[in-house]
Parts: sequence; structure tokens; C-alpha cells
Amino acid sequence: MPRPRHAGSITLGALDRRIINRLQDGLPLTQEPFADVAAELGSSQAEVLERTQRLLDAGVLTRFGPFYDAAAMGGAFCLCAMAVPPERFDSVAAQVNAFDEVAHNYERTHALNMWFVLATETEAGIARTARAIEHETGLRVLLFPKLEEFFIGFRVAA
Repeated sequence: MPRPRHAGSITLGALDRRIINRLQDGLPLTQEPFADVAAELGSSQAEVLERTQRLLDAGVLTRFGPFYDAAAMGGAFCLCAMAVPPERFDSVAAQVNAFDEVAHNYERTHALNMWFVLATETEAGIARTARAIEHETGLRVLLFPKLEEFFIGFRVAA
């Protein structure tokens, strides 16, 4: 089930903001990483886990998990865009997000208003998945393969 595109009416407390900021730096590679993070934040493991789940459920956090470099593991990834009629945006987002290969789906104010990343086990999987999305939605998927990689260290302060 797709996550909400926009956060609901949740109020972020100081601990919520500290959790968001801390989790962006990764988890410790220990037996109990959430307990270690909780100790750093002066909280309990149960509270950190509960608040993280609440932030995910509310759509404040859209994803929490590892980032894998598909190409470094022998796979492929590609930035994709679609021109989606505004009245169909939510339903098309749900169709696109139903594909396991899709990540980072977001809306832009542009003729190409839906952007997402495909990550597949093979280069051929990119085209195959794009065609499947086109078949499912009836809309064209434009592929923008990576030509050069830049690491920008993206981080958002909560």
C-alpha cells in the first residue's frame, strides 16, 4: 500500500525531530542499534521504534531502510518521469508504487510531474519494468539513465 504523499496533521515534538535527524546519519552496526540510538537521544528503544513507525504511518517519513547501489551489485537503476493528468495523479502513483522496482516516487510542478527511480537486477529489467508500467497506466515512461554520478550527501534538518 503506498504511503501518503503529504504528511497529515501530525505535530512533531522535539524528540521526533531528533529521531529524524539522527536516523539520517545511519544506524550503529551493533547488536541493538535502536537501543543505542535511544540511549544517544535520552529515550527508550520502544519509544524510538514507536515514534519512527508513527512518522512512517503519518507520511512524515516516506521510507526508512538501507540504500543499496544497484549498479555496484551488478544491477541497474534509472531515473524515470511521466506526464500524468492531475486528476489521475493519485491513482497512477498507486499503480507505479505497486512495482517492487520503484523507489523515490515524487511529484514535480512540471509537464513531467511524476518522477521515480527504477532499480532492477539487470539492465534489461529497466526497460521491461518501464514497459509494464506503461501497460498498467496507459502513460509513457521516459527513461533518464545516469551518465555520471555525483554524491551530494542529501540531508534534511527536521
